[in-house]
Amino acid sequence: MDANVARAARLECAAISDALDRLRIAGQCHRIAPIDKKFRMTGRAFTILYRPATITAGNVGEYIDDVAPGSVIVIDNQGRDDVSTWGSILTEMAHRNGIAGTLVDGLVRDAALCMELNYPIYSRGHWMRTGKGRIELAGLNVAVNIGGVCVAPGDLIRGDADGVVVVPASREDEVLKIAEDVTAAEAKVRDLVRGGMRMDEARKIVKYHDLQRPKDP
Repeated sequence: MDANVARAARLECAAISDALDRLRIAGQCHRIAPIDKKFRMTGRAFTILYRPATITAGNVGEYIDDVAPGSVIVIDNQGRDDVSTWGSILTEMAHRNGIAGTLVDGLVRDAALCMELNYPIYSRGHWMRTGKGRIELAGLNVAVNIGGVCVAPGDLIRGDADGVVVVPASREDEVLKIAEDVTAAEAKVRDLVRGGMRMDEARKIVKYHDLQRPKDP
């Protein structure tokens, strides 16, 4: 695990979201949720783009052997809610190969196995209808869109019970530093309140309402 992946793994998505807001970066994947609220996921994006099928031949999921351990598989199926893009065979292989998790703008199926294996999957939901013959591969390791967020290969992905945030690789040091500061400030508020201080006073001390506020240009 590289250093910034390890740093992100120690942070909650909410803190990273505040840091993204402060830097005016759109990185919160809208309406993407974990299949199981216990899932946690951190890694670098390996991206896949699908499109409606124009041929009946395979190639859905056949990239799996080329994904490096520790990666997050990021699948853009344009939010389609009529077919799945991921199922039990891919879950089993990804888990066996040490993949960090799967993120889908669309649906998955065979949800039970990911919970049994504790393999993190984040998506718009799950439904059993296959994508085979209905979608085809349009690109590997290209820029994709997940919940309104542009994801490039190698971007930093973090998922927890609240959903998924994406940190552009070119901005990750500054995003993570602010997120760490947010985490420390919120911990200080809790400590002060637990010690008997009024919450409004504690928040004033750490400038709580400025934590996610963008700085003036």
